[in-house]
Amino acid sequence: MLFLEPVAGSFAVYAHKYMNPFFGYLTAWGYWFMWLAVGISEITAIGVYVQFWFPEIPQWLPALIAVAMVALANLAAVRLYGELEFWFAMIKVTTIIVMILVGLGVIFFGFGNGGQPTGFANLTAHGGFFAGGWKGFLFALCIVVASYQGVELVGITAGEAKNPQVTLKRAINNILWRILIFYVGAIFVIVTIFPWNGIGTAGSPFVLTFAKIGIVAAAGIINFVVLTAALSGCNSGMYSGGRMLYALAKNRQLPAALTRLSASGVPVNCIAITIICLLVGSALNYVIPNPQQVFVYVYSASVLPGMMPWFVVLISQIYFRRAHKEAMKTHSFKSFMFPYMNYLTIAFLICVLVGMGINPDTRISLVVGMIFLAAVSLCYFVFGMHKVHHQPEKRTESQR
Repeated sequence: MLFLEPVAGSFAVYAHKYMNPFFGYLTAWGYWFMWLAVGISEITAIGVYVQFWFPEIPQWLPALIAVAMVALANLAAVRLYGELEFWFAMIKVTTIIVMILVGLGVIFFGFGNGGQPTGFANLTAHGGFFAGGWKGFLFALCIVVASYQGVELVGITAGEAKNPQVTLKRAINNILWRILIFYVGAIFVIVTIFPWNGIGTAGSPFVLTFAKIGIVAAAGIINFVVLTAALSGCNSGMYSGGRMLYALAKNRQLPAALTRLSASGVPVNCIAITIICLLVGSALNYVIPNPQQVFVYVYSASVLPGMMPWFVVLISQIYFRRAHKEAMKTHSFKSFMFPYMNYLTIAFLICVLVGMGINPDTRISLVVGMIFLAAVSLCYFVFGMHKVHHQPEKRTESQR
């Protein structure tokens, strides 16, 4: 869709235009809230990570500095956001690749293990390869799926790229390989080296992997990496949150003042509101007597809304292709097994939601998320937004 119709609001705009304005509204608010919750957690974590080296520094100080740094980058230009994200990603990617290589050395050559290769025994020991059975697999899937939230961010950023037809195609084609290497590859190495039922009980598996080959500063290295990962999460949350509010404003579902763009095409008012909400949410961690419990509910509420874009992309693509039948015949970026893969993926996501409802550990995420979506939906009809009809515009030259 972005290949033929690049827009800054991405899937929220497509939901509004090709499905129904209500779904565009619901998707934008849900996605904004998801990134707000992620951003609050990352800001809070930044303070904790810095205290690892400087325990005397108050937790709020590095958190505030981090927000200021990321805010300046997001308010200045999209290019600076991308530059920051590039270096944050480079640090994470380098660490994971090194960890995988070290892990393979332990598995095949016994590095740090007295010269004795660990082999693949841990994959089938301690209860077998499928120790939890299908029920355990489904329950684990419900938790793991939240880790993939954010992959759709490529669609939001591509809408403001100079040449989305080229950059988007390259990015989408690389996603599968990146998931296989950095997610599946890293997990495979970890569960091969360490017994699966002991992971997390003796510290970070990344730290333990580096410690196996004698890197005594492993804890400090990993702490630096997770610090940059937290900054990356805050950076992405601020960027995408601002774009979702901008999409709502363009659809006349928020005040028109939020449609103002800077000279470099940045929705500054939307970014500013997101920054304020991040700061207020983070401040609650230091004011509320039991902030951990409150945050559990806030973060839980974001999981289901965070899945909204996946449903929206799959469904709106079907309507989009119907509206652009002629263009579909000639454009070069084809969808794999369309529309059957769309239906199959929708069924998969529904199974995940069912599993979330069955699993006591994830049920709260589903229930609180439904309450949030219901509250946002109520506002849509109470304030008469369903009476407003507006076709979103394509991006302007200032956004390119």
